[in-house]
Amino acid sequence: MAVALRLRLSPRQAAGLAAALLLAACGTPGPKPGGDSAPVPEEVLERPSEAKSQLKPMPIEPLNVKADCAFTDEAGYSARTRLDVSYAEVRAFSARVDVPRRGNCHFDLGDFHQVKREPHVELRARDGCTVSMWEQGDQVTVAFTQCASRCSHGTFEYVWPILLDRSSGQCH
Repeated sequence: MAVALRLRLSPRQAAGLAAALLLAACGTPGPKPGGDSAPVPEEVLERPSEAKSQLKPMPIEPLNVKADCAFTDEAGYSARTRLDVSYAEVRAFSARVDVPRRGNCHFDLGDFHQVKREPHVELRARDGCTVSMWEQGDQVTVAFTQCASRCSHGTFEYVWPILLDRSSGQCH
């Protein structure tokens, strides 16, 4: 027999009830009483010594990339970069990032010195601005950290990494 309850809740009470029900739905049930749990197949249980012998570190290869590209997205965010890295040695680097209604940022190799070559390339300026470069498959990421002094006031919070597509030479 189904019993229907009619509750009169204020909007605040209804929101609280909805939040409580949502949190309750996110919970996961614990183990069944009596220890009834499904056995784990032997294939799933991997011996640690076997797992260690199968894992091999990724080879660290020096970064090689050359790009001279620009892009603008639908919102007007744009960047232009020129980059030449050969055997993890930065030969040329400049970038300009324009953030609509915020301002722009400028980065030039002359203001930086190279502090890392592996596992990623890193440039650092005296003001603490750091430019990191690393590969991810066919893409090279150029990311900026602590570089607000190289940007118009309030712009750096909106700066994203620049992605370079190694095969096409395009950036986005």
